[in-house]
Amino acid sequence: MPLELVTIPCLRDNYAFLARDPETGAIACVDVPEAAPILAALRDRGWKLTDILLTHHHPDHIDGVADLVAATGARVTGAAADAHRLPPLDHALQPGDRVRIGAQEGTVIDVSGHTVGHVAFAFPGHAFTGDSLMALGCGRLFEGTAPMMWASLSRLATLPPDTLICSGHEYTEANARFALTIEPGNPRLMERAQAVRAARSAGHPTVPSTLAEELATNPFLRASQPEIKALLGLTQAADAEVFAEIRARKDRF
Repeated sequence: MPLELVTIPCLRDNYAFLARDPETGAIACVDVPEAAPILAALRDRGWKLTDILLTHHHPDHIDGVADLVAATGARVTGAAADAHRLPPLDHALQPGDRVRIGAQEGTVIDVSGHTVGHVAFAFPGHAFTGDSLMALGCGRLFEGTAPMMWASLSRLATLPPDTLICSGHEYTEANARFALTIEPGNPRLMERAQAVRAARSAGHPTVPSTLAEELATNPFLRASQPEIKALLGLTQAADAEVFAEIRARKDRF
């Protein structure tokens, strides 16, 4: 049975995720912007948190860890490469290592770019991507390079298309407006942008999304597509160069 997922709005536009293994009852929280909404969600369901998984070190993803650990005693897992700037880790993992939520086994994926040492956790049916691959977007390159981020997104793009991409922010409506400047004639994108506007007007989250949706509409994942290269006047450019141009345009948007 797949993980049971709860999406928890935190701070102004962050998300944390509770992932429950229905076989064992083990429950992980992925990223902890603040503890209070997560503790409330656990109480509402009568769940006991067993694990915390951290994608990267930015404060809006880890600031609630100490309070959540104090309240639950949960074990904390994160990237060994980022351990010096994460909260104290019980388990420090490398890319390629296996990670468990109860009986559910996932893989640690290096998704450096937004930060160096950023990881994603890919389980059957779900990928927790933090600020790497996002709904209709990707994280700003604060520490890494465009080729590094393109390689990270390319790794995520090989996951099964029905994988739910559980990303860290509600940025989708703004990302859709930008995506339409890159590929204004994409019918799937136009349809998705309209659905995103409706969802946000109704107060509904637009995260998670499926990888199939992202492959069809997210300009950062589509940098290798000939139609994108033609629209940007970069028909002979390498995929990473096209990605870099799209990222630069988004930074100015």
